[in-house]
Amino acid sequence: MIRLFLPRDSVAEALGAGAVAAALRDGAARRSEAVQIIRTGSRGMLWLEPMLEVDTPRGRIAYGPVRAADVPELLDAGLLHGAPHRLRLGPPEELPWMARQTRLTFARCGVTDPLSIEDYRAGGGLAGLAAAIAAGPEATVDAVKLSGLRGRGGAGFPAGIKWNTVRLAGADRKYVVCNADEGDSGTFADRMLMEGDPFTLIEGMAIAGLATGASKGFIYLRSEYPLAAEVMQGAITVARGAGLLGPSVLGSGQGFELELRIGAGAYICGEETSLLESLEGRRGVVRAKPPLPAIHGLFQRPTLVNNVLTFAAVPWILQHGGEAYAALGTGRSLGTLPVQLAGNIRHGGLFELPFGITLREVIEDLGGGTRSGRPVRAVQVGGPLGAYFPDTLLDLPLDYEAMAAAKGMLGHGGIVVFDDSVDLARQARFAFEFCATESCGKCTPCRIGAVRGMETVDRVIAGHHPRQDLNLVRDLCEVMTDGSLCALGGLTPLPVLSAINHFPEDFLPRVQAQAAE
Repeated sequence: MIRLFLPRDSVAEALGAGAVAAALRDGAARRSEAVQIIRTGSRGMLWLEPMLEVDTPRGRIAYGPVRAADVPELLDAGLLHGAPHRLRLGPPEELPWMARQTRLTFARCGVTDPLSIEDYRAGGGLAGLAAAIAAGPEATVDAVKLSGLRGRGGAGFPAGIKWNTVRLAGADRKYVVCNADEGDSGTFADRMLMEGDPFTLIEGMAIAGLATGASKGFIYLRSEYPLAAEVMQGAITVARGAGLLGPSVLGSGQGFELELRIGAGAYICGEETSLLESLEGRRGVVRAKPPLPAIHGLFQRPTLVNNVLTFAAVPWILQHGGEAYAALGTGRSLGTLPVQLAGNIRHGGLFELPFGITLREVIEDLGGGTRSGRPVRAVQVGGPLGAYFPDTLLDLPLDYEAMAAAKGMLGHGGIVVFDDSVDLARQARFAFEFCATESCGKCTPCRIGAVRGMETVDRVIAGHHPRQDLNLVRDLCEVMTDGSLCALGGLTPLPVLSAINHFPEDFLPRVQAQAAE
């Protein structure tokens, strides 16, 4: 039987992968060919989706992007044997986009059946958990410390320190919580991981549970990801049946259980304390800190809260050692970063590589420049709260320290590209509008400041006293940075001030028009 691999990733589905699968089944039946269609995750080359792969004696051969209407022609040309065709891409691992990557977290994504525990084991899965069980909690946490792994959700806090705080906390119960409430513009790595290799996340959370003494875990997933929810729930069921979850994880005598919870889609629930409030059945509102969740978190018990990619990096670290992970990257930014490239870009998708590559390399070499063919003018790094960088700063390396030194942030690794048609004054307004819409309303600087900021930028755009209003915007940003309870209000000034500082020409015409009056 010939095996065909076709993504069931949300992007591939949106581009017609389901119709391609149906056409393949129908076409193979008409030709009396026995085929097995395995629905995988995506390899991350989103401009080539749906990308179809066929298993041949020479290895897998990829074709893409494939539409349902292309299937009869492909079958006639010898698709099932990897024959030449205008859509033939060749071995996927040899494609330039794939060949340049260092895939650790996403090594199996797009390769294996997401719900096959046998495929997962064959691809090296569960080796990290077995190593953690053999090493014990303290040595497991030490390995995470040694790796230099930092929170991939955006804060960049050393994961090992947080794990150790929870491990040492005394309590009758502890919890592990995965923040899968991915809501930043231009980010999709969490979704891709959950849809393409959910057992990696489950294994990472099980390791965390055994290391910290937590017996229960929760995955808090946003409602906008229905396919990820379906795959994750299926994987949890399979994992429980395989002994990866339950009263004795892999026969260790230690128990760990996992539950999927679906949020209502509030951006603020990506903030860890708002997430915990939601998990407890209340409105997602930011808690004042201290106390920290690691001491008093879910139900006032010590709680380890990490992002999807943080947990998913841990199995590799335990399998290969903290030193091997720390050997990648640069400075204090160690390991690999799943970069997500979106916006006005020719080749958008997910690319995993060690920290240190520059924005220019990502956008020009990997992304192929703008989709419109116009010059790159601005790049926003780190989601809607990230700074806008001009083309003169594209040689910035992608690491935590370099981004902070440039008054930006790396965030979740999302990069959104804009060509020279963008108006940065309107982007600054959007930052305030986004904050005003998504604020939980608990603190005044965020709740009121964002609305006043939006109104003030509107006056700048309209040309009413723009010089005074720009000064007012700067003062307002200072108050929001220093006075907001959480990062939503505290980081909104990043995109606003970066737009004003790096692209003054988008604000100056209004100022000059006022001076001419």
